[in-house]
Amino acid sequence: MAEWSLALELQAEDEGALTVRIAGALREEILRGRLRAGQRLPGSRTLARQLGVNRNTITAAYDALDAEGWIRTEAARGRWVSAPEEGARPPRRDDGPRAAMPGRLGFGLGDEPITSHPVVPSATFDLSGGLPDVRLVPWTLLARAYRRALERRAARLLDYGPVEGLPELREQLATMLADARGLACSADDVFVTRGSQMALWLVGAAVLRPGDRVAVEAYGYRPAWDALRAHGAELVPVPVDDDGLDVARLAELARRSELRAVYLTPHHQYPTTVTLSGPRRLALLDVARAHRLAIVEDDYDHEFHYEGRPVLPLATLDRGGHVIYVGTLSKVLAPGLRLGYVVAPAPLLRRLAVLRSTLDRQGDLAVEAAVAELMEDGEVQRHAWRARRSYLARRDALVEELGSRLGDRLVLRPPSGGLALWAQALELDVDQWVEQAAALGVRIRPARQFAFDGRRRPFVRMGFARHDEGELRRAARRLATAASRVPSSRGEALSDRASSDR
Repeated sequence: MAEWSLALELQAEDEGALTVRIAGALREEILRGRLRAGQRLPGSRTLARQLGVNRNTITAAYDALDAEGWIRTEAARGRWVSAPEEGARPPRRDDGPRAAMPGRLGFGLGDEPITSHPVVPSATFDLSGGLPDVRLVPWTLLARAYRRALERRAARLLDYGPVEGLPELREQLATMLADARGLACSADDVFVTRGSQMALWLVGAAVLRPGDRVAVEAYGYRPAWDALRAHGAELVPVPVDDDGLDVARLAELARRSELRAVYLTPHHQYPTTVTLSGPRRLALLDVARAHRLAIVEDDYDHEFHYEGRPVLPLATLDRGGHVIYVGTLSKVLAPGLRLGYVVAPAPLLRRLAVLRSTLDRQGDLAVEAAVAELMEDGEVQRHAWRARRSYLARRDALVEELGSRLGDRLVLRPPSGGLALWAQALELDVDQWVEQAAALGVRIRPARQFAFDGRRRPFVRMGFARHDEGELRRAARRLATAASRVPSSRGEALSDRASSDR
């Protein structure tokens, strides 16, 4: 295995012979812990070349350290740092290089950042969100496209590039959005980001000022809320029912107090999966025009719709420049590619470019080139079609298994689209059920984790895309076992499914 050069700080030339200075420098590094017990030392020829000295000088220094017990030598194999004697400790030295990273700061930090990404233990079956199955990704085709991109234009793709994203990918995204989602946009209207989370953060930085009020869905995507709060926004929840965001309540809120923007997921509402109705879409645009609101439309999984025709984005109806359309390729391809995008009028995209250049400079141009090639060849489209068919079968398998085993304790309504279902629990303590399920290796999420006020509700979200039908059936059996360990709780029942407290 190739080795890094060993940097050594030698004493001044008037402080002894070169052999003594090299041996002293190595001894000092062992004492302060930089050279650790058992670590192999560079060969005498290698270290001599690195330090620009005669090999015999290095051999003499090594021999001296060996005789003193600092290192051990094995003929024809090499030299290693010796283990320290029991109880020995490196001396404290405040005037030389440090031995390890300090355990505390010598200065203060700002306020703790807001985050909704808790560290959670792994689970055999992860049904905690609408995550895609990365096992379905045509990774061999992606790898070939990535290699071809570098072979053909490595000098361009490994250099600094456009902050807005690779033109080829922007062109392919514009084509996809025009053909599949009805957006009248060109490549110049598309801004590529590292996932939709960066897109939301940049939009917040561009649009919001500290103290601005932003309306959000009362059930929603907490990381998006975090991105808005990071720029000083005050979030105001608006109820959600079976027709999506309650636009009448939003209009009332806008009349009573000044709003800057509204953030929502109108296609497959996160997490309840409902779709914002046609009349409410038109009413929302009317409210935006009347009060000069920015509408941040997060269309995170548009490709996956199973019954009927998918509803076109709000952005297709916007003629006044109110809608900021945010999307991602994380669901249709893979989250690890970190590809998101913003579609908006040019003045906003110019502001995003300035902000992006101070934060990240640009994306991974080689990945962008590879994905653009797969989109141009139709591979992404074919993968999306195959994935949609697989996810539909998985949705039906989970609903069927849960219905047969927990039909008396769950109200299941198969979602018309998306990658997760939203179920109502009957006489079942959801939090206890989630806890028991986790103990059996199945992760699901209770409604309170999505609720703006964090209150308990008798609903649960279960993703079905990440696992195949067999895995989902096994997960459902474990969920049934977990439910059998939870006593009935009549207080958890909810009579009105369309309630704003759903």
